[in-house]
Amino acid sequence: MKTRTSQRRAIASVAMAALAVTTLAACDSGDGEADTEGQAIVVQTTDTIPDRVAATEEIIANFTAETGIEVELVGVAEDQFNQVLTSGAAAGELPDVIGSIGLTQVRTLGANDLVDTQAVQEVLESLGEDTFSPRALELNRDGDDLLAIPGESWAQLLYYRTDLFEEAGLDAPETYDDILAAAEALHSSDMAGFVGATSPGDAFTQQTIEHVALGNGCEMVNEAGEVVFDSPECVGALDFYGNLIDNYSVPGAQDVDTVRANYFAGDAAMFIWSTFVLDEMAGLRDDALPTCDECADNPAFLAENTGVVPAILGPDGETPAQFGQITNWTITAGANADPAKQFVEYMMSDGYVDWLAIAPEGKVPVRFGTAENPTEYSDAWQTLPAGVDRKEPLENFYSEEVLEALQTGVDDLLLWGIPQGQGDLAGAALGELPIADAVANVANGGADPEAEAQQAAETLRSIQDSLQ
Repeated sequence: MKTRTSQRRAIASVAMAALAVTTLAACDSGDGEADTEGQAIVVQTTDTIPDRVAATEEIIANFTAETGIEVELVGVAEDQFNQVLTSGAAAGELPDVIGSIGLTQVRTLGANDLVDTQAVQEVLESLGEDTFSPRALELNRDGDDLLAIPGESWAQLLYYRTDLFEEAGLDAPETYDDILAAAEALHSSDMAGFVGATSPGDAFTQQTIEHVALGNGCEMVNEAGEVVFDSPECVGALDFYGNLIDNYSVPGAQDVDTVRANYFAGDAAMFIWSTFVLDEMAGLRDDALPTCDECADNPAFLAENTGVVPAILGPDGETPAQFGQITNWTITAGANADPAKQFVEYMMSDGYVDWLAIAPEGKVPVRFGTAENPTEYSDAWQTLPAGVDRKEPLENFYSEEVLEALQTGVDDLLLWGIPQGQGDLAGAALGELPIADAVANVANGGADPEAEAQQAAETLRSIQDSLQ
């Protein structure tokens, strides 16, 4: 009987093989504006939460009313993306537009010639390249080809208690040394200096160490595509994180919920989480309310006394870096290109603010404005109501400095494997999570960082071999 691990590899290998032998001819996008009224397209999204689907359908209804183009919206769960893509490509039934996909999925499409790169480029030219984050565009390029239009971003951040840091005279925790110094100074029997993910087999644990490790020059693979997670830079990142957890954190394995809960209870001075925590920290979601002593009288106390560090720098790194994700829109090979282009342009212009408003805390704009008004969308984003049970703009709780850091953080955004063309490996690694297991062994069990980095690297090489 196959193990769960071998089953995952087999599924991944079959999916990639099926894609590799599927050839679809891209339609000529043509020159000039075509008459598209009365035409229809299929748009696939991985954003399948019901209230977000309903909000997307409202935007689509406005698009149809304006253009006459009918749109069928199809939701596909993110963990089913490769399977649905494989079967659709084999049957010649790809959607015209695919949205809300991360960079790994974009690379999968690009590697198998399933993108109408001419149509995507024409959308960019229509919208204006200068209106986008250069980094967001760079991460979507494969050589000279643009594989997708970046829609928005979310990122991992290091959050810290500004009131405690100011009282102790501490610098913002921007480097490994800053973080360790602050954790040591603020750690006590009543307060952990830091809390972060350590659960094995958990994607959040890998995302956390990726955020920490990138700024130390730690990469999953090098430019030649060779696995290098056993490098001194990665060993150093594991050693740093293990020291931070072992000496200055709360006891026990920590996951996405307990990390947040410890900080919300006022039991930690620093934590790492994504931008999706911003509305919760402001007291706008009942099932994840801050519970610190001060929060009883002021539910937004933590939001008002929290700073953020987008990018971290380690001693072996050359520049600060942060982990995050850009979600994107692309037009598939064989699509009904003209109405598909009009749809993507609409979602990034007339419909863009409504799209960001679906979840402002996790949809930070990467198109900042237009040629006429370069900050139109970034200015509007700050005023958009965020939250679940109550809705208020993020600017009501967070300083201008914090909001600016959220929007400029994309400039330092990196992801393992993407710049090196190893998006398939990065995606498969999130299935088996050998790096998360290495973190857990070092942080929870005191294992040797070098030995754990070597073991994780060997597993990654095995995964890479199976994909090839």
